[in-house]
Amino acid sequence: MLSQSSRTQIKKGAHKAVFDVDKLYQIIDESLIAHIAIAEESGPVVIPMLAWRVDDAVYIHGANNSRLLKTLQQGGATCLTFTLFDGWVLARSAFHHSAHYRSAVVFGQFVSVEDAQEKDRLLNHFVEQIAPGRTQHIRLSSKQELAATKLLKIGLDEASVKISAGEVSDDKADLDLPVWAGYLPYRTQVGPLVPVKELEGETIETPDYRSAYGERWHQRP
Repeated sequence: MLSQSSRTQIKKGAHKAVFDVDKLYQIIDESLIAHIAIAEESGPVVIPMLAWRVDDAVYIHGANNSRLLKTLQQGGATCLTFTLFDGWVLARSAFHHSAHYRSAVVFGQFVSVEDAQEKDRLLNHFVEQIAPGRTQHIRLSSKQELAATKLLKIGLDEASVKISAGEVSDDKADLDLPVWAGYLPYRTQVGPLVPVKELEGETIETPDYRSAYGERWHQRP
């Protein structure tokens, strides 16, 4: 169960709060993009970053001279948000139109991963997450590439999850209106793979990464 704090308490739409840690993991693993907040002298900034989970921590990476990573490495408090948009809720009135979504918010501080072997393992874990088996075929990172990459870690000790998947919420007075009501689902389709032009005429076999995406993997008509 997710830990609860004053920062993770959901006040608006509290009935949409979810406390199952597996839901938190699912949202992070499917999103893989975190919007990360930092406070600068010129004002607050929110930057989207690739982010992945290993056990109960989230990792981000970038160049050593990254403004965001330099700021986060100093250990200041930050907030990460992950959002999956699942569709529109179309009501009989404009006021009650809404959306289906899954979202997660993580609070805490980042710490730097300095050990080169551990850094290599975690970066390869990310590659394997998006393309299972790929690290067996590609050239892995060199010492120079690892040294040029900053890797940061944040724990999932303080996080909240909010899921909106409810019914159309029309006023009783509007139920008899001759208006269509229902849902406009959004679905993410992954694949098929598109080769680079340099592979035209080559006999390199196309890999199969569908195991990482389940029902999101594209289905041939």
